[in-house]
Amino acid sequence: CSADAYAIDTEFHRERTYFPHVAVVQIADAHGVAIVDALSVDLTPFARVLNSDATAVMHAARQDMEVLERSTGTIPSRLLDTQVAAGFLGYTSPSLSTLLERELGVHALKADRLTDWLRRPLKPAQLDYAASDVAHLLQLHDVLWERLVARGRDEWVLDACEELRTEYRGPRDPDDAWRRIKELRHLRGSTLAIAQAVAAWRERRAIATDQTPRFVLSDLGVVSVASTAPTSIDEIRSMRGVDGRSLKGGMGDELLAVVAEAAGTKPRRAPAPTVPELPNELRPAVPLISAWVSQLARELDLETSVLATRSDLEDLLRGVPDARLTQGWRADIVGEPIRRLLDGEAALSFDRTHGLLLEDRIG
Repeated sequence: CSADAYAIDTEFHRERTYFPHVAVVQIADAHGVAIVDALSVDLTPFARVLNSDATAVMHAARQDMEVLERSTGTIPSRLLDTQVAAGFLGYTSPSLSTLLERELGVHALKADRLTDWLRRPLKPAQLDYAASDVAHLLQLHDVLWERLVARGRDEWVLDACEELRTEYRGPRDPDDAWRRIKELRHLRGSTLAIAQAVAAWRERRAIATDQTPRFVLSDLGVVSVASTAPTSIDEIRSMRGVDGRSLKGGMGDELLAVVAEAAGTKPRRAPAPTVPELPNELRPAVPLISAWVSQLARELDLETSVLATRSDLEDLLRGVPDARLTQGWRADIVGEPIRRLLDGEAALSFDRTHGLLLEDRIG
């Protein structure tokens, strides 16, 4: 498999930025390991590699995919995530060091969480650590893949990796930003409407200026502005949670305009559900079916979330179109048995030795 594959990882920072800023890209293939200084090299030509038929082998690839998309304009056309693959062999979200030690007997170098990958020059120890992230990935891929093929789970893994590869990675919806501020839950009426508008404004400013939202205006600042509904810059300046950064470059005037427009309005209602609510008569079934799925995952030596999450189960029970448990291998293993249970064709029973049993109903 490795002849048609390459290993790739990134080092990046996003502590003070909305989007990740790539500093280093590590690549390994049959010829060895290469470390690319992303601060001095244009990464866009690397899109040709990502768009090729070769498989990108990565570990815990979600954030790295976002980094690659922003720095090269594309993502790998084929993906094998070793963390995802390991979930089909009984691991629970394992770290790369855990997999290397257990599967290959390799002791990975310890990471320094305080490493500033944007500083130059990088020290030899930093380069060694960066290289270690990809040095054994192709070998790990081959070992895991052999076990997956032997257990007939290779297609399952490819499906799961494709789900990860194609998921949405764009900016968050500004109109939903207020939901992530816990302190807003107690607000009502026009005060909540102002909070929703200010949170959306903050998110848009963060996206436009590539800052984390809290550097535009703190959560406490959003609450203070919403509760007070200021009408002047001086009022804003005196509020808790507001500092000078929130008032620079005309931002104070923008904020006042947002408050004035939202004042006296009603809060936005949650969008109407596009799928039916979970029927009341099925609610008691959720914990029971969840327990059966957890037991089934143990029996199959699968990470439970790989097999079915609680959200997956509720989507199935609510009749969500294209629910994950109605498609592919999950439909055969989980979706169809649950359908039979709900239609009265099967029943769950408990056995001291075997636990929960889903059996055909007789008669």
